[in-house]
Amino acid sequence: MSMTTLIRIDLPASNYDRALDLQRDCLGRVLADPDRAYLILTEHAPPVITLGPRGEPDDILASPTLLGDRGVQVRRCERGGQATLHAPGQLVAYPIVRLGRQRRSVHGHVHQLEKAVIATLADFGIAATRKEGCVGVWVDDAKIASVGVAVERWVSYHGVALNVCNDLSLFDLIVPCGQVNQPMTSMGALLGADVRLEEVADAFAAHFARIADLPLSEALA
Repeated sequence: MSMTTLIRIDLPASNYDRALDLQRDCLGRVLADPDRAYLILTEHAPPVITLGPRGEPDDILASPTLLGDRGVQVRRCERGGQATLHAPGQLVAYPIVRLGRQRRSVHGHVHQLEKAVIATLADFGIAATRKEGCVGVWVDDAKIASVGVAVERWVSYHGVALNVCNDLSLFDLIVPCGQVNQPMTSMGALLGADVRLEEVADAFAAHFARIADLPLSEALA
């Protein structure tokens, strides 16, 4: 059993820059102390398009004027992948964990995130799967969660975005994760009912901690 405790941080709806600053602060703490690990749970407001290192301007389909009209920001970031979108109503989970022992593999860590999403969705009666050769989680042919991480000195940050009850039309502004004409879905759309983000966050935190074999601390304010 690992001696490391996963400290859960519930960050109220936050702009992307504030959440990134918190990630980097936690990253520094984990780099300095191998027995630290964090799980930041939040949603981003205003909406933001993030472009990973492989992201190109053509991955954004909307003009700057349209983005401004819809209140959507654009940010470059370190996580793997191309373009994705974060918006209110979407659960964003950022585990900042050392990839040691069973988590040494970056691919293994990504698969743990996918498994945690799949287990979370199962709690709500939604059957989801991974796709061979792709990163993320799907329900039939529609993508419901995107995964992208960055690693510094074997500490992973960034993470996963799960569509709970967000505005799916915002995905029309981008080529999501480089997948042209990729249908997107959400828990609310599949269930035909509102879903409380807090309940989804609780389920994800519990499943990720179990799958990663990290005891979960009480949530911090």
